Amino acid sequence: MSTGGMGLLRAGRRAGASLALGAAIAAAALGAAAIAPAQAREFRAADIQEETYPTVQALRAMDQLVAERTGGRHRIRVFHSRQLGEESQTIEQTRVGAIDMNRINVGAMGNMAPILNVLALPFLFRSVDHLYKVVDGPIGDEILGALESDGLIGLTFYDSGARSIYTTTRPVNVIDDLSGLRLRVQQSDLMDRMVKALGAEPVGLAYGQVLTALQTKLVDGAENNFPSFISAGHYKAARYYTVTQHTMSPEVLIMSQRAWADLSSEDRMIFREAARKSSQYMREQWLDRERRSEQQAIEAGVNVISKINRKPFEDATKPMRDAMRADPRYRSLIERIEAVR
Repeated sequence: MSTGGMGLLRAGRRAGASLALGAAIAAAALGAAAIAPAQAREFRAADIQEETYPTVQALRAMDQLVAERTGGRHRIRVFHSRQLGEESQTIEQTRVGAIDMNRINVGAMGNMAPILNVLALPFLFRSVDHLYKVVDGPIGDEILGALESDGLIGLTFYDSGARSIYTTTRPVNVIDDLSGLRLRVQQSDLMDRMVKALGAEPVGLAYGQVLTALQTKLVDGAENNFPSFISAGHYKAARYYTVTQHTMSPEVLIMSQRAWADLSSEDRMIFREAARKSSQYMREQWLDRERRSEQQAIEAGVNVISKINRKPFEDATKPMRDAMRADPRYRSLIERIEAVR
C-alpha cells in the first residue's frame, strides 16, 4: 500500500475509503498495462549457411520488416555459419526455447516432425513450380500449422532448389554407378532409406563435416543443391556433379513456442507477414544464386552431368513413396500434393 494510503489509515479515515483508493490504483495499473506496448525483445535466429547465402539474407530482410512494423521494439539477430551449432543441435535448442528462430531443411527435421518427411520424399514434386504451388497454398499452411504439435511454430518455407548427387571417385552416369559408394546424407532416417534404395551406403554427417569427409575419403560423395555445393567448398573435392534432382525438399523457418508466447496477437501477425515477405525475397535471391553457382562449378572444372535417365532413380525410390502413401496419416496429404496443377 502507498505511503499516502498508510497516512489515511493513521488519520483514522474509514476502511471503505482506503479500499476504494486501492481499487482505483489497481484499476489504473491494469489500464496502463492494457495500453502499454509489448516488451521489446531481440530474437536469436540460427542458420548453418554462410553470411551471403540467400536464406541468411532473407532472415535479415525479415528483421528489417519486423523492426519497421514494430517501431524497433523487436529485432532479429541472425547467427549464420553454424555459430549456434549444427542442424541437429539447433533443432533441439529451438524446440526447448534456447534458440528463438531457426532456418532448417525439412529433410533434417523429419525425425522430430514426421509430417515434413512428405515434402522430402524423392521425386514427389514434378517441378519447382509444382513445389511453389504446394508450399505457397493451403497445403503449405496446413503443414506449417501441424508443427505446433511437435513443439514448434512454423512461419514460412524457403526455397532449396533440387538436390543432386556429387562424387569424388567416379562419375554417376547411371544408377548402377552408385553401387558401393558411401554418400553423406542429412542425419535423417528418410535420407538413409533413400540412399540405400539407390544402391549406395548412407553416412549421416553434420553439414560442417562434409568437406573434410570428402577430402579424407571418409565418404565418396554427397548430395545437395548447387549453391551449397559451391558455398561449402565441396566442389574442391567432388569433381563430378550428376543432376539427379532426386528431391526438392524446401527449407522451413520455425520459431520456438516459448518465443511465440512472448508475442502479442498483433506482433504474431507482424512476424508471420514478415516471414512470408522474406520468403518471396529469398526466392528471388535463390534463383540468381542457383544459376551463378552452377556456372561457377563448370568454370572450376567440375564435370556436370545433366543428361541422364532419371527414371531408374525414380523407380528405385518408388517403394518409399508407396510406403508413406499407405500410411493413413499421410495418404490424403500426398494425394493432394500430387493433384496440384
